[in-house]
Amino acid sequence: MDLKMIELRFQSLVRLNRVMKNTLLTAFFLATSLLNAETTITLSGVHNCCKSCTNGITNAATSVEGVTATAEGKTVKVTSKSKAGAKKAVEAIMAAGYFGTSDAAEEKTSSSLSTTKPAKKLTEATVSGAHLCCQKCANAMIEAVKAVPGVSEHTIVSKASTFTVKGEFTEADLLASMNKAGFTGVVK
Repeated sequence: MDLKMIELRFQSLVRLNRVMKNTLLTAFFLATSLLNAETTITLSGVHNCCKSCTNGITNAATSVEGVTATAEGKTVKVTSKSKAGAKKAVEAIMAAGYFGTSDAAEEKTSSSLSTTKPAKKLTEATVSGAHLCCQKCANAMIEAVKAVPGVSEHTIVSKASTFTVKGEFTEADLLASMNKAGFTGVVK
């Protein structure tokens, strides 16, 4: 092998090395940017009638590290440094008694009770965990509960942590009506 041939092979290896290095750097930066990509989930139809509701929503969401949230009208935007953080923030909003429909296909919010339990008739139920910070919240919840077929009475009042619903209704209907009004809760 002559010197010219060795030099050509060496230059070829140097070029290949540069291409490989650039490819590896590009792959590294792409992977890093994907890991650091922000996730935003928008919830619509969330009950938010006053400053206390807005504070309740944003405080629940931002209790998750690395999350920011805005609540304007019935729309809530949750932004997180990770998909898992955004999902936890949505779960925290629901745990605070709010409900919304998500724009993210796999992050759809729903009440697991409304889809997993059979539609047995109830004569009385106690609801806990629903957000009722003011009279506007209570009035919205009253309207939601009154819309449930078969409900004859309720004990909904402002600032209550629980309320009772009586009549002949299904848990699924009760939760669906609460969800439609932007609330969620635990029915027992």
